[in-house]
Amino acid sequence: MSVTPLQALSLDELRQRSSTKWRKYPADVLPLFVAELDYELAPEITRVLAEAVRRGDTGYTPPDPGIREAFVKFSRRRFGWEVDPDHVFWTGDVMMGVVEILRRVIAPGERVVVMTPVYPPFFDTVEEAGGVVERVPLERVDGGWRIDLPGIRSALQNGARAVLLCNPHNPTGTVHSRESLSALAALAAEFGAVVVSDEIHGPLAHDGHTFVPFLDASPTAAEVGYAVTSASKTYNLAGLKCAVMVAGAEPQARTLRALPAEVEWRTGLFGALANVAAYAPESDAWLDALLAALGQNRALLVDLLAEHLPLARFDAPDAGFLAWVDVSAYGWGENPSPHIRRQAKVALHHGPLFGAEGAGHVRINFGCSPDVLTEAVRRVAGIVPA
Repeated sequence: MSVTPLQALSLDELRQRSSTKWRKYPADVLPLFVAELDYELAPEITRVLAEAVRRGDTGYTPPDPGIREAFVKFSRRRFGWEVDPDHVFWTGDVMMGVVEILRRVIAPGERVVVMTPVYPPFFDTVEEAGGVVERVPLERVDGGWRIDLPGIRSALQNGARAVLLCNPHNPTGTVHSRESLSALAALAAEFGAVVVSDEIHGPLAHDGHTFVPFLDASPTAAEVGYAVTSASKTYNLAGLKCAVMVAGAEPQARTLRALPAEVEWRTGLFGALANVAAYAPESDAWLDALLAALGQNRALLVDLLAEHLPLARFDAPDAGFLAWVDVSAYGWGENPSPHIRRQAKVALHHGPLFGAEGAGHVRINFGCSPDVLTEAVRRVAGIVPA
């Protein structure tokens, strides 16, 4: 059965928002940088939050806000992943969860593998946890990227104690295969290392790609891993603080149970309410409509770049609404984003912030209307020298 794609809000409506995407730059700049979506919230989320405001339900998050049950059912329904409810915990956001886990699985000064180019907070998160970043770039392959397993092996042989995985990967949109994830788990087990998997983009796999939760990749993955995720990226809830931490096996669950109570207390009540509503079956139709819209925009971006910026190097992402585009052929420098913003009035994310591999790159958020995406690419093409 065909799904009607979600329609993005108009620019006039969006500019009434007070979030970073709409307040960082002047109104003449099209913002396609930060990972916020341009759609209305899922109706179930709007209903739940509106009811909470009406009741004045703005206090502390209760000991059991329903996140555990909602996440377990969502994972079963959307991924075919059977999660042990006793292995599910929560905190304020994904990076908070990653830091708290890393603090308990590495000693100060130990190295943590990070696969570049990668979401910039990964670098700060490792350092906040007392670790040292060990960069193992993704391998460029025909049509995309994959985990550099020999590079991971070398890093673990040389003493790295943990791997911080991005699954699906940001910014490339790579959906890692079950085979790659299983092999990564086997390496971690061989060297006594831990894998912490950020899976915030998991629900956003495009047609033809299947998201595999790391902890479900193999029995070994469950024995060496943790997952941290949230509904915030898929359902545009970043301002409402809530994330889920999942232990792969009972030893990891004991580690999470031993976290200070404050880790759980950092969860916002509205974040908990919104995440439970997002994971409910009532929100599935909205998610399907979002995926249909993102699928159309993904295809549109391929065509727009081919027509207007033919020297750009771009592989359509397997998941998500972020496009990793190499525009180095146009000579806009190591960090093209400021030049593009000044000259074309389009704000894109800064490639070099994702690691050295980001030189000459920009990250484009295509979670917007087709008209905005088209206008943005045309503006950028307009500054290409004749």
